[in-house]
Amino acid sequence: MINSFRRFFSSKLGLGITLGFLGLIALAFASSDVANQATFGGVSGGDRVAVVGDEKIGNAEFARAVSSAVDQVRREQPTITMPSFIAQGGLDEVLRQLIDRYAVGTYAREYGLRAGENLINSEILQIPAFRGPDGNFSNDAFQAALRQQGLTEKMVRDDFADSLLASQIITPGVSGAQMPQKMAQRYASLLRERRVGAIGFVPAAAFAPQGEPSEKQLADFYKANRDNYIRPERRVIRYATFGTDSVGDEANSTDAEIAARYQRDRAQYAAREDRSFTQLIVPTQEAANAIRQRVAGGAALATVAREAGFSTTSIGPVDRAALAGTAGEAVAKAAFAATQGSIAEPARSSLGWHVMRVDRINRVAERTLAQVTPEIRATLTTEKRAAASADLGARIEEEIDQGAALSQVADELGITVLTSPAITADGRIYGQGNALVPPLLAGAVNTAFQMDEGEPQVAEVVRGSTFMIFEVSDIEPSAAAPLSEIRQQVVLDWRLTEGAKLARAAADRVMDRVRKGAALGAAMQQEGKSLPAPDRLDMSREDLLSRGQQIAPPLALMFSMAEGTTKRLEAPDNIGWFVVDLDDIVTPQVAANDPLIIAARQQLRGPIADELADQLTKAMRNELGVETNQAAVDAVRRQLTGEN
Repeated sequence: MINSFRRFFSSKLGLGITLGFLGLIALAFASSDVANQATFGGVSGGDRVAVVGDEKIGNAEFARAVSSAVDQVRREQPTITMPSFIAQGGLDEVLRQLIDRYAVGTYAREYGLRAGENLINSEILQIPAFRGPDGNFSNDAFQAALRQQGLTEKMVRDDFADSLLASQIITPGVSGAQMPQKMAQRYASLLRERRVGAIGFVPAAAFAPQGEPSEKQLADFYKANRDNYIRPERRVIRYATFGTDSVGDEANSTDAEIAARYQRDRAQYAAREDRSFTQLIVPTQEAANAIRQRVAGGAALATVAREAGFSTTSIGPVDRAALAGTAGEAVAKAAFAATQGSIAEPARSSLGWHVMRVDRINRVAERTLAQVTPEIRATLTTEKRAAASADLGARIEEEIDQGAALSQVADELGITVLTSPAITADGRIYGQGNALVPPLLAGAVNTAFQMDEGEPQVAEVVRGSTFMIFEVSDIEPSAAAPLSEIRQQVVLDWRLTEGAKLARAAADRVMDRVRKGAALGAAMQQEGKSLPAPDRLDMSREDLLSRGQQIAPPLALMFSMAEGTTKRLEAPDNIGWFVVDLDDIVTPQVAANDPLIIAARQQLRGPIADELADQLTKAMRNELGVETNQAAVDAVRRQLTGEN
């Protein structure tokens, strides 16, 4: 899970943006300060996790940064917890990024680089969250966004300043990074390198003990591997829906209401005329009259237009008012005075002289009150139902705010309360594989995982028609499963772990035999176990890369070994050990003009720039000096994981 976070921050080329983003997320979520009585590095006080030059990184800022980083990872891994994030190195990664951010910003300021107020303003203006309904920057939206995230304007401006300084000092330093021609030629030859060997697998299951472990062995194993059995947080939701079906006779409309609506919208029921036209616009009245005369004499309008170097367009169906609004009253008057199939009298607009042929006339008769009563009744019913549902939703929300329970509201409305199974933060039903919660509940899951138990809320499910009242009735926090509940799984894992130890010893014996001249397959057979036959491989690096990004670890190892060597590699989850035997390496020569060299230089430009940026950042840290307060870091860790 932590890999997604590390990948996000891996590119030093974009360090200005990266560090700025880290600064924003470091300030995005409120977190209480972490007090500690430690001292460090000769600097008094336990309220800082590090000092970069003369700049101090406070405990509270560090805690906020870690919390925000977890939130970012949670977008890809909704079930990740703070303890698992920290266990995978996330806390140390965030601290390193914060130190880098401070080092780059401090170094830039010491050497005279500046991020002026106007430059910071230009960055703020580009943030979509700070724009109003008209698409332009809105100070109200800006301040509202800051309040929502618990930020101050100074925090945001300081962060943008650091980001801009990082862009000024890092980007120019790596912009010219290039791989030398000879190095690229060597790299290109490696891409066509071919390796011949074999990969064997020694499964842990073949060596796993069959008997039961002792109670002490099992308890010790469970304690040592407790983090492997952490269950995600689960919540049970009680919910009920209500809406237009709950408003009764409030949605019925009277004859007087229908008549009033008819009078209000009388214009849309009046007789009207729509027309469709073929139009040509020319610059002068003489040209328009000439075209009209030719068409009247039997020529086709499209042909005449094409001969004159123009093209026609189709308009409509459109009424007179709409045409007047786009082309002007004079054009509309002439167009609606002509008969169907004729060319209207040319009229002028701001674009030129309009030559318009009336293609179709559609006349709609006036509709009486009796004719439109069913239509108006349906419209009024829909509107009344939506309004009544919204009023009911507001009333129920008010009752809840005053302490009403979900069951009370359900009894009042006569609706049924349903209970979900235990669900996880990613919207899946716990214990049922990839089964998802019902679509009705999907939108409430995120809110439910931020609610306290027994505090109902109202949500609009279908705009204007359906509402849902829901509450969290049971919360099972993320924790390791009790040994008694997962005993069989722990026993199986113990067997695999013990088998993996024996499998490693077997892999070592196999390697010894291979190094003494035995073939890999024969060396594995001497173990006297039913082991799978090794796979013989003969492939190039291009073949390897064609497999995509998911390259099997044994293959990656084979392409990093020296010729004539044999190595072992642990398989994941204690399932066994790979034995990789590399017999031969064939490296062809690559011509100096081979297109692969150009591709190699382009491909490696990014990694070289990343390495240069990393070294530049390290040099800044070294020049400024960095002290880390491990006691304060540990205090933040304990606070975030709930340890006392």
